[in-house]
Amino acid sequence: MSLDAEALRALQAPIKAKYREAPDAAVITLKARGTVGEGITCKLETGKAMVEAGLHPATGGSGLELCSGDMLLEALVACAGVTLKAVATALGITLDSAEVFAEGDLDFRGTLGVAKDAPVGFRNIRLRFEVKTDASEEQLASLLKLTERYCVVFQTINTKPQLDVVLNNAGKAG
Repeated sequence: MSLDAEALRALQAPIKAKYREAPDAAVITLKARGTVGEGITCKLETGKAMVEAGLHPATGGSGLELCSGDMLLEALVACAGVTLKAVATALGITLDSAEVFAEGDLDFRGTLGVAKDAPVGFRNIRLRFEVKTDASEEQLASLLKLTERYCVVFQTINTKPQLDVVLNNAGKAG
């Protein structure tokens, strides 16, 4: 389905009005669920399919399962791509083509507990857009600024949310 700026505004207008009138209605809890599987894996329900995540080969994994680090970058690319297209549409910018790339640097010494000074997790993430468009430099600057501002995954990574972690024990197995 292709949308122009007018169609996008028409689609979103009643939703925005609802959220202005009832701000609590805009707060939605997204969920993810996984089941620990055979070996060192976790099966995830993605909403569209089941996927299996496992150890990255740099930590002893087979490479047959998805790596959660790759999945994080894929989520960033997906969100940034959708946001870029929505913003371009809203601004009336035609994208002849657009590609989104994310790269992240990990020092697996941190993950494996080899070096206490090595961070666990990405120390650098680079997000890059390659677009083909007739838009002006000023329009492109706005496109990038607004894409960054409204990309949920980018903003979540960029501004650390409050995290709560709980471990529940359902009792002894067997």
